[in-house]
Amino acid sequence: MKGYQFGQAAATRSSTVLIVDAAGVRDVYPEYLDFCGFTVLSAHGAGEALDLAQAHRPDVILVDIARMAANTGADAIRALKALAATAAIPVVALINLASSDDSDDARAAGADVYLSKPCVPSQIARAIRALLLWPRRR
Repeated sequence: MKGYQFGQAAATRSSTVLIVDAAGVRDVYPEYLDFCGFTVLSAHGAGEALDLAQAHRPDVILVDIARMAANTGADAIRALKALAATAAIPVVALINLASSDDSDDARAAGADVYLSKPCVPSQIARAIRALLLWPRRR
């Protein structure tokens, strides 16, 4: 696979990514992220995201703001950042390229990084790896 380097899977196998979205992203990215060596959890909506994040303490959370109805993606990020147990977990928000509202919502909600869609799975994997190198806030 182009861009894949041996050893990446072993380096990330212990890293967990929680994907929060309506079905779209949960259908596309988990297989690729698993191939890259991440352990992947999936949640639908803010409530399930909070439960899984508190129970499993993922290393990174991926939220597709653009696919979730009525600001639910931003609400999920705000809720995750409001809890002491999950506030330090970095969040990657996926936004619509054409929507400045999505980027404003992501930033205001507390996303650490946002990526404009469409984006290929390798872009998301690179962003996750970069966040894993950030010092964790406690």
